[in-house]
This record gives sequence, structure tokens and C-alpha cells, in this order.
Amino acid sequence: MSGTLYVVAVPIGNPADITMRAVDVLRAVRVVAAEDTRHFATLARQHGITTKAVSYHDHNETARTPELVARLQAGEDVALVTDAGTPLVSDPGYRLVCAAIEADITVTSLPGASAVTTALAASGLPPHPFRFIGFLPRTAAARRAVLAAFASDAATLVAFEAPRRLPDALRDALAVLGDRRACLARNLTKSHERWQRGTLAELIAELEAEGTVRGECTIVIAGADGTRAVTEAAEADARLLLDGGAPAKAVQELLMRRHGLSKRDAYALVLRLRDR
Repeated sequence: MSGTLYVVAVPIGNPADITMRAVDVLRAVRVVAAEDTRHFATLARQHGITTKAVSYHDHNETARTPELVARLQAGEDVALVTDAGTPLVSDPGYRLVCAAIEADITVTSLPGASAVTTALAASGLPPHPFRFIGFLPRTAAARRAVLAAFASDAATLVAFEAPRRLPDALRDALAVLGDRRACLARNLTKSHERWQRGTLAELIAELEAEGTVRGECTIVIAGADGTRAVTEAAEADARLLLDGGAPAKAVQELLMRRHGLSKRDAYALVLRLRDR
């Protein structure tokens, strides 16, 4: 019989947040596939886990996946962990899970810590529906394009961002989405955990006052608010297209088709942005 692939959530900061079941499984499996074996070693020492770990990350998953599948087919149990939180959520593992399922190997997930739901729960913003969009793109143009795609979505948006790009990411969100309510959840579950809540403009001002921004961050942004949000989304689309050199007529037609604007309103918006 083949073994079982366990997708195991680990703490996102505080090592005490690991579940009892996760510790039991990590002790019992034959091998742990870890995003960073050194990082896992620290967690393992804290909980008396002596299981051997092998690396499984973005740069070796193509080669490592068939090795792990072969071990599973030979009857060995394997646990997949990331550096923090639940595997596959903006972390490696999807390729291995799919390969194991394709090979008719049992795959199960052990629930636990996740920065997404941890941030959402205490953000003060509507918890459902919500949409997780992962790490925002590194460049401003790509970042604005992603945000524009969700500008009319009523779901609360949740995203990850690195500290050095956080101020620029919030400025792009303000430009594309308007001054919505938002929350910054920083260094979650650690001793220096910090929550910042307010409008996007207020949060940008706070970060500017900080100077150097530190700490990994989960961003939570309120979803679209009816007609006003549609107008903001239409304006964001129009601004991006006009700045990129698109003809006014083409932009007008897109606003009518995508955002439901009347011909007159679409023309007025294009005219205002073009002549600004």
C-alpha cells in the first residue's frame, strides 16, 4: 500500500500555535518535505521532533516531486510543511499535491495557522465573502492591473506584501480602489505583533511617519461599495488605458461594456481624465 501525504500547517510566528495532531504526524512520518530545512529544524527542536527533513522549495520542486512520489508509492508517509502557515498558500507544494493525487496516493490536510484568516478575523472588515489574492506583483504597473481587476468585487481583499514595498502597494491601492477602509496585520502572533486600522490614506500617512518599514504584512482591504465602487473601478480602468496611450473611443466603449456606464457618462469620464 502507498503512504499518505500530509499537508501540515505550522505556526506563522508563535511556535506554541502548532496543533497537537501536527506534532504527532511530524514525529510519525518517514520524512518531512520542508521549504527550508533549517527553519523546520528550529521548530522541530522546540517540539521534540526528530524526523528527517528534505528541502522542497520553488527551485527544486520539479526534481524533488517525483522523488517524494516514489517514496509515497513505496509505502512511506510524507509530511509537507512551509516556513510558516499552511502550505500552498503563496508557498510551494501545489505540484506535489497534484502529482500525489494523480498517482492515486492519499492526500490529507492538517488545519492550523494561516496569516490569511488570522488577519481577516481581527481586521474589523467583513469576513465573508473574502478574496485572497496572494503576494502583490513587484512592479507598480502590474500591481495596479491586479488591483483594477478586483476593483468592482464586493469581497474583502486579502494580500501579502513585503515591508519595503508596502508603502508603494498602499499608494497603488488608493489610486486604483479609492480611499477604502483597510487593516495592516504585521508580524502576526509574534511578540511585536501590530495592527493598524483606518482608511488607506490614513495607513499610508502612518507608514510615512515610521520611515523604515519592517515586518511581514498581511493587507486587508474593504470590498467594493455599490455604485461608488463601480465608478472608482471605471475611473481606474480608464486612467490606466489612457496613460498607456489607448484611443479615447476605445476606452469609452470598454467602460460601457465592462462597467455598464451610459455612453454619455463614459464619454464624460474619458474627457475629464484626458484633460486633467
